[in-house]
Amino acid sequence: MKKDIILCGVGGQGILSIATIIGEAALKAGINLKQAEVHGMSQRGGDVQSNLRLSSEPIHSDLIPQGSCDLIISMEPMEALRYLPYLSKEGVVITNNKPFVNIPNYPKEEELFAELNALPKIVQLDIEQVAKEAGNVRGANVVLLGMAAKYLEIVTPQQLREAIATIFSRKGEAVVEANLKAFDAANQ
Repeated sequence: MKKDIILCGVGGQGILSIATIIGEAALKAGINLKQAEVHGMSQRGGDVQSNLRLSSEPIHSDLIPQGSCDLIISMEPMEALRYLPYLSKEGVVITNNKPFVNIPNYPKEEELFAELNALPKIVQLDIEQVAKEAGNVRGANVVLLGMAAKYLEIVTPQQLREAIATIFSRKGEAVVEANLKAFDAANQ
C-alpha cells in the first residue's frame, strides 16, 4: 500500500506540523516515509508545501510526480488549486473553505470555489471555526488533519492520535488534550 500526499498552505498555518504528525504515525507503524519541503520567501505569509510519500514498499524518490498524488491537504483553498496538476484522477482534495487573502491579486472567492467545487472528490470545512468551537483557536491545522484522517488509510486515526500526543507532549498535557479535541472535532 502507498499514499502520496501534498500538504500545502501559507507560512505559519501549521502545514509542517501536520507533516510531522503523519510522519511520526507512519514511523511508529513501520511504514516507509520520504518527505520533501518547500518553504516560502517569508516565515509567515509565503507558500509552504510538503511532499509526503508513505509506502509499505521502499520509496525511491521524495518528490511526487504530476498526476499521481492521492491526497492534497490544504490549509488554504487557493494553495490547493496550485497543486491540482499533481492530483491523480482518483485523488481527493481536503481543504479549508475560508481563504487567507495575503496578496493583492487574490482571486475572487466565487471563481476560486467554482473551480474547487468542480473537482470530483473534495472535502471542505471552515477549520478555523471548528477549532474555535473545540476551544483551540490555534488548532485549525489539527482539525484539517482530522478531516483527512479517513482518507490517509495507510495510518489509522488512532495512530495519528498517538502521534499528536507524542509530538505535543513537550508542551504539556493541556496542549496535547487541546489538539486531540481539535482532531476529533473534524469528525463530529
